[in-house]
Amino acid sequence: MLEQVAFDIETTGFDVDDEVTVVGFAMPMGVRVFVQTAGRTAGDVEASVKARLSETLVNVSTHTDEAALLAAVATFVRDRIHDAETLLIAFNGEVWNGGFDLPFLRSRYAAREMAWPFDVAYADVLPVVSDRFNTTVDGEEQRGLAAVYELLGDGSHSDIDPFADSAAAVTAFEEGRFDELVLHNVADILRTQALGRVAERYCGKAEFNVKSLTATRKPG
Repeated sequence: MLEQVAFDIETTGFDVDDEVTVVGFAMPMGVRVFVQTAGRTAGDVEASVKARLSETLVNVSTHTDEAALLAAVATFVRDRIHDAETLLIAFNGEVWNGGFDLPFLRSRYAAREMAWPFDVAYADVLPVVSDRFNTTVDGEEQRGLAAVYELLGDGSHSDIDPFADSAAAVTAFEEGRFDELVLHNVADILRTQALGRVAERYCGKAEFNVKSLTATRKPG
């Protein structure tokens, strides 16, 4: 199995003109998070986050706006994830009939007329979990990341999250509570990482629908 790198984004909303506020990656050796501040003073976000995550290696960088954030993410992907042995994973990041994270990122990179940086292999964890695990509670299938994690994970990452749901992340950004916003993102990428490992452990490799995110094919 390829080495999994989980990722997740936060945004100002769901419309085409909304922006990316946070992009986080759960690497094998730690967490890397990028957050934009919309030009506001952020303080030492990394120090605040590290105070809550004493057992997790985390690096956080702040960026003045979305364009700077997307540029930093592109550099990170090129330098750290552009590897034939890496599998980028997300939970409902992109599935056959939609998904959120990757379509949103494509639209924002296109809006900024910036090159698409994700020249990597990708697989979504949601279809594997939905098809190969029982996540039914009181007759209803659980499909949300936090709910599924509570069923299949060990629960350890839930204590990190300061929010009851992802909608609170929008308000946190508007109010400049960047440390809480980052903590929510970290919780989600660690949940995704944990579910990816569970799926890898209990399902065959063929259950992961791996595809290339490369925008253009190179000759030869």
